[in-house]
Amino acid sequence: MSNRPYIASALATLILSVSACAATPTDRSSGQAVDDSTVEVKAKTALIENPVTKAYKIDLEVYKGQVQLNGFVDTAAEKQAAAETVQKIAGVKSVQNNLQVQPHDRTSGQYVDDSTITAKVKSALIADDRTKAYQIEVKTNMGEVQLGGFVDSPAAKKAAQEVAQTVTGVKSVTNSLDVKN
Repeated sequence: MSNRPYIASALATLILSVSACAATPTDRSSGQAVDDSTVEVKAKTALIENPVTKAYKIDLEVYKGQVQLNGFVDTAAEKQAAAETVQKIAGVKSVQNNLQVQPHDRTSGQYVDDSTITAKVKSALIADDRTKAYQIEVKTNMGEVQLGGFVDSPAAKKAAQEVAQTVTGVKSVTNSLDVKN
């Protein structure tokens, strides 16, 4: 199976990321945003090319060379391989491996339920003034929600957790958000 569609998708992500680079007082410079976008594309490509990792299950966020791996994977070996693969990428300063091992397959009904929960959590985060300005990654597996990404303050991190916990169907929340330096 060819990886060309995935690589093309990763390059499109880079182009969109670069075109949306605007620094704020607590954010990256345009140059740093470009560097982070480059790291992100290289990391996603490396995960796609690694036969152990299922890249479609792994979300990654990059901020000033710090890489977060978020999501749910099937095995500890896949979790470890993902971190090792990304650590080798030029420009990566550190890797925070938030991947959670959950080896059970979901039924189609559970998959739909999880997708619905993810959408509800994202909507709730956008609707809340304390969290709407952040790009918070939300993954759900069997009702367990994982929050990932970077926020400006501990208060925003706490607020995201509180908001996610109020959504119907959420069994637990793992808050893997990092506060920006």
